[in-house]
This record gives sequence, structure tokens and C-alpha cells, in this order.
Amino acid sequence: MKNCEYQQIDARALGTPASSFQPCTEMKVPRLRRKWEVFPGKNRFYCDGRIILARQSGILPLTLGLIVVTSVLFFAFDCPFLVTHLTVCIPVIGGVLFLFVVISLLQTSLTDPGILPRALPDEAADIEKQIYTSGSSMYRPPPRTKEILINQQVVKLKYCFTCKMFRPPRTSHCSLCDNCVERFDHHCPWVGNCVGKRNYRFFYSFIVSLSFHTSFIFGCVVTHLTLRTYEVILLHQKESPARYPFHIICFFSIWSVLGLSGFHTYLVASNLTTNEDIKGSWSSKRGAEDSGNPYTYNSIFINCCATLCGPMPPSLIDRRGFLPPDDIPPVAAADLELSSFLAKNDTNMVGMPSSGHTS
Repeated sequence: MKNCEYQQIDARALGTPASSFQPCTEMKVPRLRRKWEVFPGKNRFYCDGRIILARQSGILPLTLGLIVVTSVLFFAFDCPFLVTHLTVCIPVIGGVLFLFVVISLLQTSLTDPGILPRALPDEAADIEKQIYTSGSSMYRPPPRTKEILINQQVVKLKYCFTCKMFRPPRTSHCSLCDNCVERFDHHCPWVGNCVGKRNYRFFYSFIVSLSFHTSFIFGCVVTHLTLRTYEVILLHQKESPARYPFHIICFFSIWSVLGLSGFHTYLVASNLTTNEDIKGSWSSKRGAEDSGNPYTYNSIFINCCATLCGPMPPSLIDRRGFLPPDDIPPVAAADLELSSFLAKNDTNMVGMPSSGHTS
């Protein structure tokens, strides 16, 4: 009579270490991903999400290069002459202004401008349900606006089809960055970022400090040329004007920078944004019921303090936070299931039965 015996196969007898089957089970845990890695907007992140830039940030190096080159030429050609004939304070003042300009520019470019996170699927479905519930059967499609009162004035909130939410007051969707930005002012290609609620103070300090820096260099250049011309006439020295090529750049840039600083000073004093001013949102030309800025404090000093000196609001996108396990992308989930399947097959192969024949 033949008896069937089932024997456990020893992994050591096969010449394969038992530990070789462990890596398949260790691969089941996927790598935790940060939120910036799956961010839906058109932004670039660096230093593990600590730095955020717009995708079209190619003009930022040009801006930084113009500032650095102009300043270096000033320190190399004008400062030695002015230190000898006037005072040593000139390069010190120029250096302080230069550092302030560069720091303000980098803060504007690398700071979250106030991006609002997009609505989650459950939130978007709830908003859609509210929209269709509020609409009447005689009106299709239902209205995509809401009306709220701010300082006894009606303000309309528009629905964003990309972010699936009603935009808060003074919020606009940037088509270049593909984000809704709180207190959106404008998208500035020179700084490579949107200008909004969280970085407007840095942008304003950048253009104001750049105005002072450019004016200071221009004044020193004029003084240098005046003293040099006096020496040429009095001492009959020969001097070639070709050694001052950056004077022309400084002359033409000072007027545009001063004009931009003056315009934004007016906006700060009125508590307006560039977007609101261009659209004429609170202009009296739109009618009596739409006229008047509901956000102004009717005081230039208070408007300036509220815009520039208020507390820095926190970033809402939490770009360095980790994704919850439920939000694992489909590809990662499929890899996880495949690893589990392979691990089970390996375990079954080790424990499979074997039959023997005995007489």
C-alpha cells in the first residue's frame, strides 16, 4: 500500500537563504510622498518644496543679472574716484542698498504669494450640490456667483472651474501659474512669481529700494562725470566716455522704476490692487452702486499699515506635508498589490507538499 507523506521543504536545503524571501515583504511599504510632488499648479519646487517658483521664471535671472552687473560696474569705476574726491560713505551706502534690493527680490520670487488649495472631491461635490439646489427650475444652468456684504457694499464671489470653489474676495485665478491667489495683484515675470497677499510687501520694498538704489547710482554717476569734466577742462586731461557703458542703462531704467514705485505707492495708500485698478472694480465710472472701495480704511496711514505692516499670513498649501495613505496614486497602489501577490507566491512555494512512494 502506498502512503503519501507531506514534508516541509527546508529553505537551507535548497541552498537559498531564508532571508532572501524577506525583501518582497519589505517592498510593500510605499515611499511617503510630499504634497509638492503632486501639486496641481504650474509651479516649480526646489529644496524639497521649500522654494516655490513659477514655471515661466526665465526673466528672473535677467533681472538679477542687470542689478548685479550695474552695481559691480558702479563699484568698479565710480566708487574709487568718488572715495578719493568726496567720502568713503558712498560705497557703504551703495552696498547697503544693493543688499536690500537683492534680498527683497529673492523674498518676492521664492515666497508663496498666497495660493489657495483646490477643493477636495468631497468639497467640490458639496459645492456643486449647493449650486444646483439654489438654482430654480426655470434657470439653467444655475448661477455661478455669490453675493456677500462687505462694509455695506455688495461684492460678488465668482466660481473657479479649475479649483472647484468660490473665490474669496480679492482672489483671482492666475492663468500662468494655474492657481487661485489670495489678494491677487498681478503676475510679474521680472520676479518670476505672482504677487499676492503673502509677498506683496516684499515686492513693494523691492521696487522702492530699487528706485533708491538706481537714483543713488545715477546721482553718483552725474557727480563723477561733473568732477571728471572739470578736471579735463582745467588740467587738460584726456578721458574716454567709453568706460561708462552702464550710464545709459541707469539713465533709462530710473524713470520706469520710479514710475512703477509711484504707481504702487498710490495703490498702497488707497488699499487697491493692480488687478482692481486695471479692471476699474471700484471706479465711479461703473455706476453709483458699484463705486467706492469697500476695503479702504479711509486713511492713508491705516491703509499703508494694513497692507505692508500686518502679520504675515501662513501658507495654506502645506507643500512640505506628507500625503495621507488614502491619497496614494493609482500607480503606487498597483505596485503595492503586485508586491503582496509575489510575496504570497514565494511563501506558497516554500510550503508546498511533496509525495513519496514506500513499499
